[in-house]
Amino acid sequence: MTKRMPRLLLAAAAISIASPAAGNDAAHPTVVELYQSQGCSSCPPAIANINKLAVRPDILALTFAVTYWDQLGWKDTFARPEFTARQWAFVHASGRSNVATPQTIVNGRATANGGDAGELIAAIRSADRGKSGPAITISHDMVQVGPGVAVKPATIWLVRYDPRPLNVPIRAGENDGRTITHRNVVRSLSAIGIWAGKAVGVSLPRRDANLRSAILVQSGAGGPILAAARL
Repeated sequence: MTKRMPRLLLAAAAISIASPAAGNDAAHPTVVELYQSQGCSSCPPAIANINKLAVRPDILALTFAVTYWDQLGWKDTFARPEFTARQWAFVHASGRSNVATPQTIVNGRATANGGDAGELIAAIRSADRGKSGPAITISHDMVQVGPGVAVKPATIWLVRYDPRPLNVPIRAGENDGRTITHRNVVRSLSAIGIWAGKAVGVSLPRRDANLRSAILVQSGAGGPILAAARL
């Protein structure tokens, strides 16, 4: 029989999501990536927690839909192979051998299931990078990544995501009959440059008026997030 969480504990979990999570701020947001699938019955609680974090200026919450559960009877409406490949890159970099959903990856440094609010906040706090890393500035259609210390070359990623609440009725599979609301759904992920410690400027592709954009500077393949900024 499934045990129910007492009301006081539920309230505490909600407060934890709303409380300060890390030493970062709006100019140095903590990057929380959720890897999930609409065909995964364990994912809705993690999706709900990410939706709460999505409104925080000091956290850049991103929802990546993966493809490997599409065979369960429902094909995820947002999934792309490159998002699955990104999760595998994190797994390989950390020395693990398997991917799973739901999974949250914080600043490329810590992981959590995401469905437990307390565990998620603990991962966010443990992966705090503070104000370290190169400065990211935007000027017209150029991104400037400032100088800093690079242990290895880092990828400059352009992420484009939809900040709106997107309601998806599920008509098959493990979540058949449910409507899942997503926030900050990633629609594209592009490597637009390399940062190796010296200041570098990278031109931005034309913007999509319906999406928001962010820059991630990530060490190696699947390594720590060194810097992040919303555009």
